[in-house]
Amino acid sequence: MSTLTKDCLSEHDRQVLESILNPSQIGGEEYLLQEEEKHLDDPQDVNAGGDPRIKESQRMELEAIALAGEGKLADALELLSKSIETAPERPAPWNNRAQVYILLGKEDEALKDIDQALKLSNGTGRTGCRALCQRGILKRKNNDIDGAREDFDVAAKLGSKFARTQLIELNPFAALCNQMLREVMKM
Repeated sequence: MSTLTKDCLSEHDRQVLESILNPSQIGGEEYLLQEEEKHLDDPQDVNAGGDPRIKESQRMELEAIALAGEGKLADALELLSKSIETAPERPAPWNNRAQVYILLGKEDEALKDIDQALKLSNGTGRTGCRALCQRGILKRKNNDIDGAREDFDVAAKLGSKFARTQLIELNPFAALCNQMLREVMKM
């Protein structure tokens, strides 16, 4: 009888196993977020047609995300602000600027931008889902567990697998079951 190891599993199967064994672990969510976003769009962008302001705002936003990925947070922040000025009705750059503020340790500014992203998105679409998750993480970090649970619950209903894992972790019985499952798997 051959032994089954993690090396025998596909990358997808390893990520699924990791999310089961460590639902609160940060990492691996990239796959989960990619999957959930396949069915979510931002109506503000989809319904914009050929509006050149929207296209320019999107271009700047993507460039800013790349800058943030390179660690150039000040440049990313500046470009996201320009993206917002170009098309202030788009929720996505507000939410992405909030992420940069979080990376800079400016949570108050981040929360203002998240609230604006939620207002503009009506708490729906890709940006609404992401903003709810971001706000839920901040609330959880600040020990507002009930507020975090509410945000994750709405994001989970929008289809966020990440939010569902956070809800599981916030449920003490589910957390205990996951801990026992991890112990069994170690044997």
